[in-house]
Amino acid sequence: MNNARVVWRRPGFGGTLGATLFFCASLTPSLLPRDWLLQGVMGAVTGILGYGVGAAIGAAGRRLLPARERGRRLAWQIMLGCCAGLTAVALWYSYDWQRDLRALMDMDTRITWFPPVILAVSLALFTLFLLIARLVRLAGRNLIDWLDRFVPVYVGHVAGVAIVGVVVAVFANDVVYSGFVGAMSDLSSVTNGTTDPRAHRPTSPKISGGPGSLVSWASLGREGRTFTGGTVPPAQLSAFSGRPALQPIRVYVGLDSTSSPEQQAALAVRELERTGAFQRHVLAVLGTTGTGWVDQRLAGSLEFMVNGDSALVALQYSYLPSWVSFLVDRGKAAATGAALFSAVRQRWAALPAGHRPKLVVAGESLGSFELESAFADLPSLTGGTDGALFVGPPNVNPIWSDLTAGRRPGSPVWRPDYRDGRTVQFAQYPGELGRRRVVYLQNASDPVVWWSPRLAYRRPAWLESPRGPDVNPQMNWFPLVTFWQVLVDMAAAQHVPAAHGHVYGANIVDGWAAVAAPPGWTGRDTARLRRLVSRP
Repeated sequence: MNNARVVWRRPGFGGTLGATLFFCASLTPSLLPRDWLLQGVMGAVTGILGYGVGAAIGAAGRRLLPARERGRRLAWQIMLGCCAGLTAVALWYSYDWQRDLRALMDMDTRITWFPPVILAVSLALFTLFLLIARLVRLAGRNLIDWLDRFVPVYVGHVAGVAIVGVVVAVFANDVVYSGFVGAMSDLSSVTNGTTDPRAHRPTSPKISGGPGSLVSWASLGREGRTFTGGTVPPAQLSAFSGRPALQPIRVYVGLDSTSSPEQQAALAVRELERTGAFQRHVLAVLGTTGTGWVDQRLAGSLEFMVNGDSALVALQYSYLPSWVSFLVDRGKAAATGAALFSAVRQRWAALPAGHRPKLVVAGESLGSFELESAFADLPSLTGGTDGALFVGPPNVNPIWSDLTAGRRPGSPVWRPDYRDGRTVQFAQYPGELGRRRVVYLQNASDPVVWWSPRLAYRRPAWLESPRGPDVNPQMNWFPLVTFWQVLVDMAAAQHVPAAHGHVYGANIVDGWAAVAAPPGWTGRDTARLRRLVSRP
């Protein structure tokens, strides 16, 4: 065969069939709604995955069952007709699937959806991806032909495939991946040096970056300045409680302050000592996401609940976006969480037993992974703290994984019952929680919780019956496709109402009420605080 035909020949039978089936599968509902442009991109990537699978199966089939020319032509006609019909039906139904999913989440069902444009975008990108793949294959063939002049044929083929594989792997890792991470790092570094216009330097010495602070305002990073600058003022706390309130303590140490997690943790403890944090009613060690972000609802809700008699501490371990940090900084997140909690607890344990603040830990998303990683298992978590609140935990959280695997038989994975919920409880909606030592808030439709590489080859337990209350009953599992769908769902995880996707909103109040409510706190207080933190 002329090597140039590798690039310009028409798509193969198996590849065309596989691409069509995978494209149609990508149109089916996943965990979250998506727009038409994102669907077009998803269709192209999913289609090229299907083409690769179908082409491989087709190549094996041709070796085993050589087809006659007449039979091949008839098979092509039937296949193309079926593919066209299946694509038209899938595109037609995709509009209703997206509307049904939005209705399930109480979202506006009037959406813009362009099936012909979705198909056009997918075809254009699919063609580009296929052309790139074929150019790589052409380069491999030319290399093999050249090697065959000097070495035995089988040696040339093996060496050629190995060389192309190594070159592609090196290019993907050292050029594409490393270049992307480097660009994101540069961009994030610049962003880390900026300040949110709503964040103002604290005037209280009880807050990092304020007067007398051991860490400068400039060293906190963007998210650190947002965290400390967003401390709830005592006047607002008093307006809620009807009593005089204390100035809440917030301690934060950014990446620019020191050179290692251990040094950051030691500096944070000194800052806690300076502010009088160990004399407060509750001391909360908080996990941060990749950029150093802490949800203001997670911090502010606790401050309102205890009327300012609180101290919050957090460290920054990265300034990359969470999804990038998940890939490259996960080990650093775990090390930072362990260093911070160990240092804080060591100083806390040195206090007289009757004069210690209530020690709790909390984290959202990758921040929950950071703090969970400070403990070996559930007994060490409950033995080392007075309570824990984890919100939207990623699928890699170690203790979460153990609890989910050890749930009572028959309890669904999206709401596992671990030892009758005596110590740990999982919840999604207000009213599901009682007083517990450990609480996990996890939405059944949160892709951050459910995405895993295993989705590529194994049907997940969260698609078994009974399904979560906001998981579309029409969602199905397809090899590779569902893996990619749920991965893409992460892009829309923050663009849905609270209690869906990766948005937890005022439900965090219920989590704190279960873990750290002060004496006299009532359900009516929880409802009032929910309304307060729900305001824009």
